[in-house]
Formats: sequence, structure tokens, C-alpha cells
Amino acid sequence: MNINRLSGILAHITSLPGRFGIGDLGLSSFNFIDFLHDSGQSYWQFLPVNPVFDTFDYSPYMSVSAFAGCPLLISPEEMIKTGFLTGNDINSISGFNEYTVQFADVVKFKNKIFQLAFERFKHVRNLEKFKIFCRQEKTWLDDYALFMSLRKENNYSPWYQWPEPLAGRQEKSLAEWRKKLAEQICYHKFIQYIFHEQWTKLRQYSREKEIKLIGDIPIYVGHDSADVWAHQDCFMLKDMMPTHVAGVPPDYFSKTGQRWGNPLYLWQTGGKHNKNLYKWWQQRLKKTGALVDVVRIDHFRGFESFWQIPVEEKTAVSGTWVKGPEQFFFEQMADVTADLSIIAEDLGIVTPEVEKLRQSCGFPGMKILQFAFDSDENNSYLPHNFISTNCVVYTGTHDNDTVIGWYFDPEIPERSKNRVRRYANSDGRRINWDFIRLAYSSIAETAIIPLQDVLGFGTDCRMNRPSTQSGNWRWRCAPRFLNDEVSQMLRAEVVFYNRLPDQAEQDSRIEFDDAALW
Repeated sequence: MNINRLSGILAHITSLPGRFGIGDLGLSSFNFIDFLHDSGQSYWQFLPVNPVFDTFDYSPYMSVSAFAGCPLLISPEEMIKTGFLTGNDINSISGFNEYTVQFADVVKFKNKIFQLAFERFKHVRNLEKFKIFCRQEKTWLDDYALFMSLRKENNYSPWYQWPEPLAGRQEKSLAEWRKKLAEQICYHKFIQYIFHEQWTKLRQYSREKEIKLIGDIPIYVGHDSADVWAHQDCFMLKDMMPTHVAGVPPDYFSKTGQRWGNPLYLWQTGGKHNKNLYKWWQQRLKKTGALVDVVRIDHFRGFESFWQIPVEEKTAVSGTWVKGPEQFFFEQMADVTADLSIIAEDLGIVTPEVEKLRQSCGFPGMKILQFAFDSDENNSYLPHNFISTNCVVYTGTHDNDTVIGWYFDPEIPERSKNRVRRYANSDGRRINWDFIRLAYSSIAETAIIPLQDVLGFGTDCRMNRPSTQSGNWRWRCAPRFLNDEVSQMLRAEVVFYNRLPDQAEQDSRIEFDDAALW
């Protein structure tokens, strides 16, 4: 009998196979959901799905909007089904790299077909579903579409460098530009409508296949974003510029810490809780709940206390911890998160106060196996030290190296490698599967494995290197790797460690030939 022991795979949508240089919401995602279902999985976890730009090296954690969907994830093939594109618009496309997202080429191609689709859309602008979408999403969509249009009009300079009437959001000036840029504003709303329609279809399919979606909310938003521009009273700004920025002190990933550069939230104003900020967060979580079943809140500890770095500092070393909103924040979010499960990303410097906050909210925390072997038998990431089933165990995250990369990294002490071999009773020849089995065999209710670790890929397939500014987020999985053999191997482990969902138990009566599998 399965007692809520489940598993899933971490793979960003952009990393999936596909014809157009990037994974998307069409066949890429539908096929991957089938793969997950056949592999006995229950969850698909991915990174934030907001718009990405070259300004931030296409990082999904530095978007221009906390609400909008990423246009690059829109499927051209799905647009053909709705009549906004034809086969001739995309049939001549070729030459994309199947191992790497070449963002510049993808952006050029998608912008071209989006313009074609928009020209066709303009002839049916009275599309009722589009009108309904615009009304329902008005609280963020109007500001986002205007922001994106003004951004282009101002040569893509950041909003705080725009003319004062626009940067300061003087209503008379905004009204004038809404008229001037009406068509461009409509274009951005149209693109978000297409994203919404495709996402709705994908989510329905994931429900049919009983795969739950785990999204990711970065705790902070970028300074040059529609959110900060439209809600300047919610951030620590002076003359539109941050007085302090976000980050973390020196840690596992960097000796000088991580200076993220995001503006910090103004949790209180005039000695009282900032009602506008809490309203914005409620809208953000409500929007997220409409997209996914579970959300991982990135940098959860920032709600207990956050690292405040003076804006003039070049690194994160000279910062200070400042108290956050703590339990009060989650009390204010209770109504909009009633049907949304939350995972607290409680990594880094976790104090008793952070742990108390997470436990009081009832959120599962995260256990990373790559962190388990760098000290002694008391390491809290070692499976024998898990004190509660209410946690999510990972072999690694998008910020870690792959397990294979970690194991062969000469900077990882040999002592750590000896410890993991002893712990797994292994010779290390299939170290990625050793890690997977440690995760699956643990008491954690949920085990999430990065796709790279399932496939046994090395450092060259790593998703992100924290504190580096370029070359991240580009890994793609070629289609031949998501095959029946891998699916069968994964399902065998899911069954063996009792992580098959209840509804699939009838299909679990399969006798696997272990020798053939391994």
C-alpha cells in the first residue's frame, strides 16, 4: 500500500526536445507527460515560466514580469491548430541545436511567427475568448502590455531611465501613450492569451495523466520589471533606484556570497504593514495557483529574515540580516493558497527561527543529497537523519552540478566520495542511480530527481552555475534519450521503493528482470 510516497522529475520546459530550438507547451510537453506517466511518476517540476531576456542572460529567475508567461514557450504547432499559423509558416525551419537552447535564434524565429499570427488575429479581434481573458487578467495584464510597449519605444532601456512622466507613471502621460501604442499593447495581450490557452490545454492533459505540476516562484523580482514599475511603493526605492539589494552571504556556492541585485520589499511603511505589497503577493500566488498544483517558494528563508546589501557594494559580503514578515505573511496569504501546496526552499543558512516558521506553516522543506557527504554522520541531509516524512528529497537542484559531474569533480574531497560509496554500498560505477535509490528509499514523502541525473549526464549538462553571469539555462535533452528503456528502469525503482501512485497499483504487477535492467 502506498502511503503518500511519490516521486517526480525536475526538468525545465525549455530543456525538452522539440523542432524549434527549445522545449515548448506543445508536443514537447505532452510527450514528456506521457514519459512521466509511463515511468510511474507523480510530479513534473520546472523552473519559473515568466518572460526571459538577454539582459539577464535569459535567466528564468530575473524576469520582467512575475505574472506573464514566457512567449518562447509557446508552441508553433499548437498555433496552427488554432488557425493563427499555417504549416508553411514553420515547415522550412531547421538547423536548431538539439543539445543547447540558442536563445538568440529562437527569439528571432518566434518573434517572426508571432507577428504573422498577430496579423491574422487582427482580422478576428472580436474573439470573445480573448476579451474574457483580458478582463480576467486585467490587474496585471494592462500594466505588463503597456510596460513592454514602452520598453520598445524607449530602445529597451530600463524603465527608471525613461522620461520622468513615464517612469513616474503620471496618468496623463500614460493615457496618451496607451492611445499611441494601442496596437503594440494589443500584440502583447494577444501573446499572453496564446500562452494562457496553450497552458490551459497542457494542464488539462497533465490532470488526465495524473501528473501534478510543480512550479517555482522566485521570492524577488527584477528591478527592470513591470512589477516594480507599476508598484514602486512596494519596494525599497529612492528616486526609483534601490537603496539596498537582495542576495545571500558567503555559502556553499560562493566565497563572496551571491549579490542578486533585486530590489527588496518594503514590508512596512509608516510603521504599518504595507497593504499594497500584500495585495500584490496575493494576486501573484493566486495567478500561480491557476497554473500549477504545487509551488516551490524560492529562498523561503527571506520571509523570516533577508540579507540586505547596500546597493553600492559589489559583492554580498557586507550585508546584514533584517527581519522579514514571518508568520504574518502566510496568514495574509491563507485564502489564496488554500488549494495550493507549497514547498519551502529552505537551503543555505537555516536558523532555528527559519525552521520554526516552516514547521508552523506545515510546509515540507528540501533535502539535497549532494550536500549530505561533506561532513559527518550528523549531516541533516543524510537520509538516516530525516526526522520527518514531510520533506522533499532531491539528488540535486538546478543550481547543483549533476551527480556525475559532482562525483568526478576534482574539487570534491575524496573523503566525500568515499562516504557516499560506503553509504550506498557501491563501487561508484552507476553513482547517479545510487543517488536515485538513496532518494527513493528515504522516508521523504516526495523524491524529485533532475532529468540529467536520471540520464546519467555530466557537468556539460548542468543547468546553472550560481554567481556566474553567462552560459546558463541552455541545456536541452535530445529526443532519443527519453526512451522506453529509461522509462522502464525508472518505473522499476518507483515500484521497488513503493513510490507508485495508488491509481497505478494495478499496473505495478510487473515482474522486472533486475539482471536485464541493470
